[in-house]
Amino acid sequence: MKKYLALKIDVDTLKGTRVGVPALISLLKKYQAGATFLFSLGPDHTGRAIKRVFRKGFLGKVKRTSVVSHYGFPTLLYGTLLPGPDIGKLCGDVMRNTRDEGFEVGIHTWDHVKWQDNVESATAEWTRREMALAQDRFTDVFKAPARTHGAAGWQMSRHALRLTQEMGFDYCSDGRAALPEATPHFPVFEGEIIDCPQLPTTLPTLDELIGIDNCTEANVHEYLLAATQLPQRAIVASRDPMTAHVFTLHAELEGMRLLATFEKLLFGWREQGFELVATETVYRNLDRIHLPYFAAERGTVAGRSGTLLMQGKPFLSELAEFVQAA
Repeated sequence: MKKYLALKIDVDTLKGTRVGVPALISLLKKYQAGATFLFSLGPDHTGRAIKRVFRKGFLGKVKRTSVVSHYGFPTLLYGTLLPGPDIGKLCGDVMRNTRDEGFEVGIHTWDHVKWQDNVESATAEWTRREMALAQDRFTDVFKAPARTHGAAGWQMSRHALRLTQEMGFDYCSDGRAALPEATPHFPVFEGEIIDCPQLPTTLPTLDELIGIDNCTEANVHEYLLAATQLPQRAIVASRDPMTAHVFTLHAELEGMRLLATFEKLLFGWREQGFELVATETVYRNLDRIHLPYFAAERGTVAGRSGTLLMQGKPFLSELAEFVQAA
């Protein structure tokens, strides 16, 4: 049975694009690993995230993960005291080089902070405008539309999920899922089936682990390797029997200060027998006809503030509960 571990790389900022992405490309090529790079394509307004200071858990996460040392002081001023630089205009060459080096590329967002803080309650028109801006810029950079999307902060809404179908993405990786139920699936939002498969992130991120239960930058890789050592149930809707994880990393973290930690993970996962691939590789091995349906809902993840898009219950199970209640 094949063991896939898909690497999904969120690129949030100008610095992450310019510095983190090239460093990750070099490291991934060293280990002959595939990955999917998801780019923020519009203005870098990272500084506006200060508005989250009153969100439960936000200050604790900032303290645990040394935000200033990861992002750099200028980045934390973009969109407030400093104008937000246009990442897509300034870094098109870095993005194209990522594709030319053989890695899958896709859309993360237009404006990361704006999407993460507003999409849940935004109108259909607002959501369409933001996703269209990202797709138009992606097409301008790559001369072809994006085939995949991974939402900033794992934040989605009914309108955004509908657009993943309408905009013709092959698949998306917008949400999270808890093991062992995590699996590629068609999302069902309040009874509405979205005809675009989701490949949810199955593993905790480094910034969710560091600072919790004696987990440090020096040993965080051991926590993740212990998690992937556990058996993961097989994906039945596949052309070939396989197990699969999706790990989300960030160009601003694993591509810079935590690069050495990420190398330990790559080495460890290879030792565990995983093929390190792009999320596209997992998708290409799926049989869409037999892909299961799961509720799309909001939930929490340990170590991260706020609620996120989550893989919920199997749709038929949820439907049965609704019928019984009625």
